[in-house]
Amino acid sequence: MPKAARAYVRYVDAVNRVVGRIVMYLIFVMIGILLYASISRTMFNMPISWAMEMGQFLLAAYYLLGGGYSLQINSHVRMDLLYGRLSPRKMAFTDTITAFFLVFYLTVLLIGGISSTEYAITYQQVNYTSWGPLLWPIKLIMTVGIALMLLQAIAIFFKDLARVRGEEVA
Repeated sequence: MPKAARAYVRYVDAVNRVVGRIVMYLIFVMIGILLYASISRTMFNMPISWAMEMGQFLLAAYYLLGGGYSLQINSHVRMDLLYGRLSPRKMAFTDTITAFFLVFYLTVLLIGGISSTEYAITYQQVNYTSWGPLLWPIKLIMTVGIALMLLQAIAIFFKDLARVRGEEVA
């Protein structure tokens, strides 16, 4: 495998590992916000209008920014009916074929995410709720998360291609 491909795989793996390990703590921030909102509403009779929406935004950031890391550690849900019976080399070959579909899908999502983010920034799009937050920050996070997943899918393709050829990429 060429040095450039190896360097690409190492760099993308490192970025997604760092982002994934940082983002995994967002779940605790989300729990804290929702717990605060629940206590505020039940004990002090002071409902918080922004809490549920902020929890949704944090959950979206959690799974979108963690998507590349999930791909990297192979923890996405997979249909194992036939796949699990294959040898590791045949699994890698199958993955190289399915990687094209994944890359196509993520590319379409990325194009839509960029378009949606540009629209939200240009027109200062807000959510139509009582809180009314600007939507461009969460749309930017969505686009970055999709881009990280796309980069990781390409890195996995390189790893699988090397595995089919009998090589390993560390």
